[in-house]
Amino acid sequence: MTTGGTSGTPARRRVVLTGISSRAWEHPADRGALTALRELRGFDDVVKAFFGMWNERGFRLSYLAAAIRVDHRQYPRVYRLYAEAGAALDVAELPELFVTQSPWLTGEAIGLDRPFVVISSACVSQLDDDELRFLLGHELGHVGSGHAVYKTILSILTRWAANLSWLPVGALALRAIIAAMLEWWRKAELSGDRAGLLASQDPAAAVRVLMKLAGGGDLSQIDTAAFVEQAAEYDGGGDLRDSLHKIRMTAWSTHPVPVARAADLRRWVDSGEYARMVGGDYPRREDDGLTSVSAEIKAAAESYREAFGRSQDPLVGLLRRLGDGASDVGEWVGGGAGRARSWMNAAGEAAARAAGRTRRNGQPGGADGSARPGTAAEGDVPPGPADDPS
Repeated sequence: MTTGGTSGTPARRRVVLTGISSRAWEHPADRGALTALRELRGFDDVVKAFFGMWNERGFRLSYLAAAIRVDHRQYPRVYRLYAEAGAALDVAELPELFVTQSPWLTGEAIGLDRPFVVISSACVSQLDDDELRFLLGHELGHVGSGHAVYKTILSILTRWAANLSWLPVGALALRAIIAAMLEWWRKAELSGDRAGLLASQDPAAAVRVLMKLAGGGDLSQIDTAAFVEQAAEYDGGGDLRDSLHKIRMTAWSTHPVPVARAADLRRWVDSGEYARMVGGDYPRREDDGLTSVSAEIKAAAESYREAFGRSQDPLVGLLRRLGDGASDVGEWVGGGAGRARSWMNAAGEAAARAAGRTRRNGQPGGADGSARPGTAAEGDVPPGPADDPS
């Protein structure tokens, strides 16, 4: 497949990754949690019970009213790049794409049944073709992995934690699950970056996007090597006080910091995984049914152990000298997903019973063929950095 790159540059050839599974780009910690969460039962009833006012139709209608829907007539350049990113990832049907007015570089995937993608006008004006193709591929990766569904679960749990704040035991249990799921969310963003790279097939453009997210609007004034040096200093510089500051910065955030994202993407490329997949060796969708929850959670734990082993962070170095217990965080994240699954299963049964009683009383109970709800209303999820694509 031959397509044009940035205006004024020669056309580049991108490989179509026929039949590629989302497992190809999912970070092991993301995939371990997703495999557990995909076994949720009763989730539809819970979402209807808690988010009946906010459904997929309502969200789409709000963007239809106040944003630009991208097609061959509106933002044709963006439409072309979106189609190219979708073709590389072998997306059979592209989700709707909207551009909304914002000075920040942002993007998100919204919805459950028919998800759609929203990017900001700043992305259109500040990103060149290769960079924008990466960002659009990032969002298509979120759609392919079904991340919007599970971010809605996190929204529900966050609301529950607020409502149960008067009950110390219940609130503490929910906060532990939320912390684990926020850690998953940060790894889901790394998955999105890998999907974006597989869509754009231009590692330099991927790093440029992350540099622009960090404040590098004028790339003539910044240097990629220096940006990578920042990542190394962030990972291992300073003393224990800096380690504690990093925990405070990231513990309740939905996104990794840009330098950490750039470092992770570079490690993925250097590992040979990216080249292997572009060369045709990648998981296929037809084999998705063969995945094992226990195997994926073990792979997540192993990825944390590897990260724990190579980290230069002073606190991690101290923990390594004391023992290897901290490397069990991967199993903690997988356990958080499992506990969330149990909570949601029980809540789903309760919601279904409540919906049945409501219908018997003659009131709508959510089983009337109405659209499945979309993601939570703004403010229900702990905010991440405002300038990161989600």
